[in-house]
Amino acid sequence: MKACLAVLLLAWTALAGAETWHFGLIGDVPYSEHERTELPVMLSRITESQVEFIAHVGDFKNGQDRCDDSLFEDRYRLFNSSSAPFVFVPGDNEWTDCERLSNGGYDPLERLGKLRGLFWRDQFSLGRKKLSMDRQSGKFPEHARFRLGPVLFVTFNLPGGNNNYGKRGEASSEFKGRNPAVLAWLTESFALARREKLAGVVLLFQANPGFKHFSQGLAHEGYRAFLESLQAETMNFAGQVVVVHGDSHTSRIDHPLRDAQGKRLANFTRVETFGYPLMGWTRGTIDTGAPALFRFETHAWPTKGY
Repeated sequence: MKACLAVLLLAWTALAGAETWHFGLIGDVPYSEHERTELPVMLSRITESQVEFIAHVGDFKNGQDRCDDSLFEDRYRLFNSSSAPFVFVPGDNEWTDCERLSNGGYDPLERLGKLRGLFWRDQFSLGRKKLSMDRQSGKFPEHARFRLGPVLFVTFNLPGGNNNYGKRGEASSEFKGRNPAVLAWLTESFALARREKLAGVVLLFQANPGFKHFSQGLAHEGYRAFLESLQAETMNFAGQVVVVHGDSHTSRIDHPLRDAQGKRLANFTRVETFGYPLMGWTRGTIDTGAPALFRFETHAWPTKGY
């Protein structure tokens, strides 16, 4: 009897000490006038679910739409009006693909500069309520990180379209300037998480980097170094690692990262957001009382009951 009481007391103590936090995840939205109309309503619903912040992992417009200042400023106003803190990372549709004639024939680097001046102009997130952000020093303010409970969240400029690697089989000058900063930010962030003995790391970026091809030894050149570093850092981290991305417009939660022998890494989870033509969001939960630490729920939009 005493042994049973001791076990129950221990379980109650652990439960009483557990804490939870929630966050919302979206991406590849809005792609149409309908989605532009619906998105503010969906953001309000996400906020009402008691999230600490909302993250948009890139592509805030259709790939055929123009990259004009007016559209960029519209998205800035939309995101900044969020009641919850709002974190945005860039996708290919809003900078690397802007050179397309249908997009206005812009210089991609000039458009990236415009994004930097609008969305990452200071040390805070967007939204009416702000999160304090630690930004990478130098010319990559879109690379940021912040804490939520025992978890470190880290953002990257890692766009679809092979990470702007180049179209002729050779690395572009832009890629050669940015990718070392991406890799350094990844390494520094995991080192910080280890020093502070954090329970989890969440990486936020736009591109689907091709986990399946990587595990088959067929990694895309634009993502090879990042995935190699991510693999090594995950294997050398005692806690849970989550990657959140968009790009391929397939809402899913799975475990696609493997070691060099093809064994699935048990402490790694991939979350891909909803994307056009399906609109929706994913609710993440950090639960210090749960063995898995993270859990995720998908919510298609519109959701019955609202």
